[in-house]
Amino acid sequence: MIQPLSNAADEAGHLYIRTFGCQMNQYDSLRVLRILYAKGYRPTSNIARADVVFLNTCSVREKAEQKVYSFLGRLRSLKAQRPWMKIVVAGCVAQQTGQALLNRFEHLDLVLGTRGIPSIASLLEQVRNSARRLVFLPDEEIGNPAPSEAEQGFESEVAAQVTIMQGCNNFCTYCIVPHVRGRERSRPANEVLQEIDFLLSHGAREILLLGQNVNSYGRGLKETVDFASLLRRIHDETTAARLRFTTSHPKDLTEDLIRCFSDLPILCKHLHLPFQSGSNEILRRMNRGYTSRQYLDRIRRLRELCPDIAISADVMVGFPGESEEDFQETIRLMEEVRFDALFSFSYSDRPFTRAAEFPAKASAQVKARRLAELQGLQAEITLQKNTNEIGQSREVLVEGSSKTANGQLMGRTEHNRIVNFEGDSSLIGRIVRTKITAAYSHSLRGELLIDP
Repeated sequence: MIQPLSNAADEAGHLYIRTFGCQMNQYDSLRVLRILYAKGYRPTSNIARADVVFLNTCSVREKAEQKVYSFLGRLRSLKAQRPWMKIVVAGCVAQQTGQALLNRFEHLDLVLGTRGIPSIASLLEQVRNSARRLVFLPDEEIGNPAPSEAEQGFESEVAAQVTIMQGCNNFCTYCIVPHVRGRERSRPANEVLQEIDFLLSHGAREILLLGQNVNSYGRGLKETVDFASLLRRIHDETTAARLRFTTSHPKDLTEDLIRCFSDLPILCKHLHLPFQSGSNEILRRMNRGYTSRQYLDRIRRLRELCPDIAISADVMVGFPGESEEDFQETIRLMEEVRFDALFSFSYSDRPFTRAAEFPAKASAQVKARRLAELQGLQAEITLQKNTNEIGQSREVLVEGSSKTANGQLMGRTEHNRIVNFEGDSSLIGRIVRTKITAAYSHSLRGELLIDP
């Protein structure tokens, strides 16, 4: 999270932000922090000091939604101790449940939909100055304010996020995103470049572009632009040292976009490309728009043009109707691709989705067994990939202090592998060369080769 450089004399109060779920939510939380910082709010990590508690929620999976309700329940006693404190729930759970959420939690003050972020300051003022409790679920987002002079008190993260589009038109049968985030909406290219320039001028070195399906960027804009051309503009027109993006849809992965990995030096050699299932029948029932062979062909082409590219993905087990053979086809695809990392989940019914009505639901026991088998295989592959890094010299962008290795620094290779190593804090924000000395399940150990 970005940090304030100084405290203003006209503080409006302490702001506590808790983000559930995806990187899109992390970016929206950052927008809230920037907007409210300009109004005099100052962030705190101590919820007991908070005058405003902002929960940015995710409902893509049932478990994430239940975490929100549990956290809200625990806030009841804190609100009784601090009755002036205002509690805001935003994001997908807010969009999905609306007024029902306000009815369920009497200590909740504001329910803010996924397109309501730009209005947070005025809405918060309303609930602070009156006894009203509000629900705000606009159909469209009213502007995405450009960075302002009031935000000059912030220092950007070394690796900063920028949303380039929101929403999704694909309507995968299991996915709630189009129902809570809406249809695809791209930001104008110049607006994206302006935000990138702002972040780079305030300390960012790496830019991560975000969208539910970044590959479809540009559709619906008045200007003629697609995602590959946006990447080329960022490469040519900004001072970013590194560039990443997520998430891509396999059916929209164009040849021009694939070529960007070999043509653009700042584009990191890592792609997150969800495949969800190795079974063509399950992919059809998911409405994914590609076959397992088409997915594998895209992987082959990526590795032809960029042989050392790292590939991660999302995969789901237990989709309605998934047979043991369907599951084994997923295992075979994993063995063929050998992903560098894999984010795996059990299917759960989500509101508004077609799959919630599908028959032949897998039992909890079957889903747990399949998930354990899948994760066990991927753990072996990931550890082997990490072990192969031992002895290699890798450039690392130093992001900050290590969270797991006391007294060490942490950074990432362009392949998105975490490296912990001994070094001085003055290296934060710099790209350094390290030699990999040890490998673990989720990270690498390295030593600094050159003191720049």
